Amino acid sequence: MQIITTTEALAAYCARAARHPYVTVDTEFLRERTYWSRLCLIQIAHPGPEEEAAAIIDPIAGQIDLTPLYDLFRDPAVVKVFHAARQDLEIFFVDGGVIPAPLFDTQVAAMVCGFGEQAAYETLVRKIARVELDKSSRFTDWSQRPLSEAQLRYALADVVHLRPVYDYLSERLRRTGRASWVAEEMAQLTDPATYRSDPADAWERVKARPGSSRMFAALIELARFREEYAQARDVPRSRVFKDDALVELATLRPQTEADLGKSRLLLREARRGEIAAGILAAIRRAAEMRPEDLPRPRNGREQPQVNPALAELLRVLLKAKAEGQGVAARLIASSSDLDAIAAGERDLPALQGWRREVFGDDAIRLCEGKVALAAKGQSVVTVRLQG
Repeated sequence: MQIITTTEALAAYCARAARHPYVTVDTEFLRERTYWSRLCLIQIAHPGPEEEAAAIIDPIAGQIDLTPLYDLFRDPAVVKVFHAARQDLEIFFVDGGVIPAPLFDTQVAAMVCGFGEQAAYETLVRKIARVELDKSSRFTDWSQRPLSEAQLRYALADVVHLRPVYDYLSERLRRTGRASWVAEEMAQLTDPATYRSDPADAWERVKARPGSSRMFAALIELARFREEYAQARDVPRSRVFKDDALVELATLRPQTEADLGKSRLLLREARRGEIAAGILAAIRRAAEMRPEDLPRPRNGREQPQVNPALAELLRVLLKAKAEGQGVAARLIASSSDLDAIAAGERDLPALQGWRREVFGDDAIRLCEGKVALAAKGQSVVTVRLQG
């Protein structure tokens, strides 16, 4: 087992890996006590015998510069293979300013190839590589050193068995002509905008129904302050104040620290000092907005009228199309997408690219009364209408 703890050893490994068509990559990280993920291990493998092809890169033990790895990630001749890549990519983007490309996500590919909704790695390994994974080390604290042989073997399995999974899925996509479908999905995963966390948009993750524009303005400003504070100090948002406290603050809009002390939900640490000052400043900014500058509450926006019967027909159509193509329905369109289509919206991912070919064209025809749905044996098919 190769354990890489020096820049020189990493550079040598990456030089060898660059001679192969692909590498498989995974990470182990912690995020429970920080805003940004703390990278603890990087597992990597290329084609060939496991002893020389697979390695664990340890960014904690010793002094190591990850530049050789990031150079490999930028190499256009080497495909970087991940399973459920988003969190791993966010780590590399934040830590190194790099997004591995070209990229292949086996979870997305599996959804295209008929393995169901969000196929788990162990499921693909069992079905494709015919291997049962040992999950006994799944709750390891990866920041602790030393790691046991069993823990390291567990971590390494996440890239060793990913190789036959990639070989199988990439070949199947080639045979079915669906490689371009996965490529479309990878374009979003490799877009830096996917991983930028703008405090101005932090309110969107808060589940609340603002009753007024002034409350909505306070919610936006409070969420912005919390995000900026958490990012700057690398602490979880919940350590600043939780969502229910944020909604309470936006509703009551306290004016003084004494008012903050009356909150039922605010943490004690947030009732004074920097956090308290930030809360009160955010509420003041919202209070001082001119009426014409106030944001409109989400539940105050003009809502499109959804035809419930049409939305249900679209659900039937989606299920039929997904089953007929052997593609996970969730990858094609969400329930909210179907409601939007039924309400007349057309600028949606579900109606673009490969999704339009598989589902979108007939979805629009169904909305326009140009096709109907009919039962044919155990299947549902579209029937063109005259006129």
